[in-house]
Amino acid sequence: MAAAKKKSAATSAGGGGAAKGSGKQADREANRVVASNRRARHDYEIIDTTECGIVLQGSEVKSLRAGRIALQDSYARIIDGEMWLFGVHVPPYAQANGVGAHEPDRRRKLLLHRRQIDEWMGRSMQQSLTMVPLSIYFKDGRAKVDLALARGRRQYDKRHAIATRDAGREAARETRAASKAGSYR
Repeated sequence: MAAAKKKSAATSAGGGGAAKGSGKQADREANRVVASNRRARHDYEIIDTTECGIVLQGSEVKSLRAGRIALQDSYARIIDGEMWLFGVHVPPYAQANGVGAHEPDRRRKLLLHRRQIDEWMGRSMQQSLTMVPLSIYFKDGRAKVDLALARGRRQYDKRHAIATRDAGREAARETRAASKAGSYR
């Protein structure tokens, strides 16, 4: 009887029991980035970002968890008051076939509040901005998209951004070297 009470107390203290895994490992797995669009930060000047949900089919979720997704040349657009994600390639899950399979390049609906959609639609129309996904990740077991409102960069803007970033890195490297040299004296 005492062993049953200890077991009961141990499972209730652990929260989810053994089904979710150990604490830190489950947290790491739950909030992991599946794919990131590194090219977007190079090609666009990021003005604003938001987190939004994405509507997926079951086999798409399995492919995402396996890390199989391509975000290159993807973008979002507002059609009839709903936000849609285009150009995302999610290859079919190997074990899903027939009815369970999905179209790899279909458009996917993004989940945002009405006021957010209206605000982003107004800003993108007035300032001719683009909506691009920066990353797709899992948060608490649900797939999320980090969406950015961005302005396209010209070639000379890209070169300028690279030069500024390199200058910042060089300055940080020099300050680290100076602080290390000063600490040994």
